[in-house]
Amino acid sequence: MIVIMKVHALAKEIADVISRIESDGYKAHLSEGEHQTIIGVVGESPTPLREENYSAMAGVEKVVRVSAPYKLASRAFHPMDTLVPLNGSHLGSKKVLVIAGPCSVESRESIIEIACMVKEAGATALRGGAFKPRTSPYSFQGHGEKGLQWLAEARERTGLPIVTEVMEPGLVPMVAQYADVLQIGARNTQNYALLNAVGESQHPVLLKRGISGTIEELLMSAEYILSHGNTRVMLCERGIRTYEKATRNTFDLNAIPVLKNLTHLPVIADPSHGTGLSEYVTSVSRAGVAAGADGVIVEVHQNPAQALSDGRQSLNPKQFEVMMKQIQRVAEAVDRSA
Repeated sequence: MIVIMKVHALAKEIADVISRIESDGYKAHLSEGEHQTIIGVVGESPTPLREENYSAMAGVEKVVRVSAPYKLASRAFHPMDTLVPLNGSHLGSKKVLVIAGPCSVESRESIIEIACMVKEAGATALRGGAFKPRTSPYSFQGHGEKGLQWLAEARERTGLPIVTEVMEPGLVPMVAQYADVLQIGARNTQNYALLNAVGESQHPVLLKRGISGTIEELLMSAEYILSHGNTRVMLCERGIRTYEKATRNTFDLNAIPVLKNLTHLPVIADPSHGTGLSEYVTSVSRAGVAAGADGVIVEVHQNPAQALSDGRQSLNPKQFEVMMKQIQRVAEAVDRSA
């Protein structure tokens, strides 16, 4: 349920509504706009919620039931777009931000080199995996904390914030020491212990859609993080598994405008995992921006043929430069910038 306050409602009237919510055994989540305040009611309590009890209170314009199972992630709860700060800009604003870097952190020298390259081309942040979950146990699994240290050194050299994946709840404190954004990968989208842990960390989170996950399941996963008061959540469409074999996954372009309609959270397109083939990454990046994505995350490697993981879907630096120029033009065409 949400309580919509009248325009210019008094602070005392808002406080009285919050007090009533808490006395009924629920949690109040405040969303303050320039002229109007919306108060969300979430949680469970033996006391039933009665709309008439709230609609009669001073300063209340109306009370609306929210039917979606995700409350905090819902645009009905929070009509204004959430802006997540990143490197002097904001995901969710008019500027389309780009996160780029290799799938895996392979060495100190290589991550610093590619960080300098993607920054020169206009990237906003650096991605790179220190812990790499792989389908095969015999594949390269990452350098762990040493890889995080190399990422931190690359940040010192370039100023690019770090986006890296965290694999399990016990690793959250350590990864958060190095990373600016904690990434939840597709395999962990419904790892609820991990979602709770990153929520409690209050660190920015990039949450990827599950391999076969629905949009509602993605939003419910975001709800776990938001329920801990961590509002800096970014959603990522990275393709889903279908019967189609021409590409690694099927990039769900529809998901971008659908998510922008259903939720206030920023949405990022991942064409690298969405296609699995570098020759399609730039095209899908353009499409994602045109569809309304707030950001793009792509894999870039100095020599994709020699990459230890996901080389087939990685752009080389020259291809990344071309992609950046093209999405800038697309962004301008839809009244945004990049």
